Amino acid sequence: MSRSAADLVLTSGPVHTVAPARGRATSVAVTDGRITAVGHDEVRDLIGPGTEVVDLTGRLLLPGFQDAHVHPVGAGVELGACDLTGCAQTPAGYRETIAAYARAHPEARWITGGGWSMEAFPGGLPTRDLLDDIVPDRPVHLVNRDHHGVWVNSRALRIAGVDARTPDPVDGRIERDRDGVPTGMLQEGAMTLVAVRMPPVTVEDQVAGLLRAQDLLHAFGVTAWQDALVGDHAGIADPTAAYLRAADSGLLTARVVGALWWDRTCGAEQIPGLLARRADNARDNLRFTTVKIMQDGVAENGTAAMLRPYRDACGCATGNSGISFVPAEDLKQHVSALDAAGFQVHFHALGDRAVREALDAVEAARAANGRRDTRPQLAHLQVVDPADVPRFARLGAIANIQALWACHEPQMDELTIPYLADGAAGHQYPFGDLLRSGAILAAGSDWPVSTPDPVQALHVAVNRRQFGADDGTPVFLPRQRLDLGPAVAAYTAGSAYANHLDDTGSIVPGNLADLVVLDRDFFAGPAEEIGAARVLQTFVAGHRVYAAPDA
Repeated sequence: MSRSAADLVLTSGPVHTVAPARGRATSVAVTDGRITAVGHDEVRDLIGPGTEVVDLTGRLLLPGFQDAHVHPVGAGVELGACDLTGCAQTPAGYRETIAAYARAHPEARWITGGGWSMEAFPGGLPTRDLLDDIVPDRPVHLVNRDHHGVWVNSRALRIAGVDARTPDPVDGRIERDRDGVPTGMLQEGAMTLVAVRMPPVTVEDQVAGLLRAQDLLHAFGVTAWQDALVGDHAGIADPTAAYLRAADSGLLTARVVGALWWDRTCGAEQIPGLLARRADNARDNLRFTTVKIMQDGVAENGTAAMLRPYRDACGCATGNSGISFVPAEDLKQHVSALDAAGFQVHFHALGDRAVREALDAVEAARAANGRRDTRPQLAHLQVVDPADVPRFARLGAIANIQALWACHEPQMDELTIPYLADGAAGHQYPFGDLLRSGAILAAGSDWPVSTPDPVQALHVAVNRRQFGADDGTPVFLPRQRLDLGPAVAAYTAGSAYANHLDDTGSIVPGNLADLVVLDRDFFAGPAEEIGAARVLQTFVAGHRVYAAPDA
């Protein structure tokens, strides 16, 4: 019996399907946006007069990457502001870039942007005086690379009324000099003190940022993502309207799951509003079916919630064990209620205490509601106590990893390891242990905290070293390395599972044809060269959304 010609055939392999029963193939056919055949030479029989044919000789076909934890709208807006990610990562480099941006934008009421690295400054703490002389006439507000702190000038502090008499908020800290005067660095919840004074970002600005980000993500082979902060927080404007405008106008080509922000200043009374947002804002390729709970901060500024206190610069124990933003017993109640309402809960859980509190909350929800297909996930997982590793598989909690961070680099070696309690440094990013315990791994970038390039993250997941690192750079906790197959599965099938996009993430008949073509088969080369691979083409539902100039 003859079969109809396909719309698209990618042939002459290799094809890595990320499907256990299939493994490898050489050809794939696509019709009406879905994969209709996967195999070898026989698939070429589906080539007709109108079929587009892509020759894969020497190139690798994968399912489209999915970023399970990313902030694309804010990242895209920042790319259009004072972007510090591409300049010399030094105080002098930052000052030169900021001054040039201010000169080029005399109309800007505020100088905003970010992307600076904490390791560029002593203790990770820049000061307002470094900004005051280059931009004395306007407030400056620059978030750091991890977006858990902001660097401001004196004018911004004055506008916000932040001075020596201003108390620290319960969920943050104002860095001060010996006299108690703010130095220009605001951590966590203290960021809001200045952020609320900033002019609002318009929906038009956000749409432009979203499209800028979408172009970049497609260029990195990303076909779907979970936006891990859909709401208002620390000066980040709610991107919902921008997503809806892009979706309704046909400009949103990716598949997007939005994680609605849990306001930690409120409680269960916000759940009806979250339910209404989920019901009212659904589109074909846009769903708000997740709730994001930020349970702690980051280790570099001492706000990640730890089971044991941090050490000080002299190596002595301090009285600080970080911040649990939601009290543990309240967290159990809220997660149980959200789970009962059919929401996925997406935790920011970086320290080992936050991880335990999140897992305890998932366990409470399972006890209250039974095993539901809500697929809770814990993101970041920088420090995980070994006793909690097997709980992921037992509870059905997804381990959402940001693999790019699991390596030796200045922020890790200078601002993290020396300050963690004895033993905690050896429990960082335990990807290998999680996989061996049976946990489902999903993967994300947390962009703009770090690059959204999945290939670079895959390189670190496998090598536990950055691509291009000097040969003398030690492997970071080598037992926790992943093989390339499981690492790719985390960035495809695992993230698809986390996103409830069950007809994506693998190349099998019936699935949506979300695909990425790499310039080489990085399975066939040495692990040290994984990071050299680059994306040539990206398809969403069989439609090309990115092509490299030499594709």
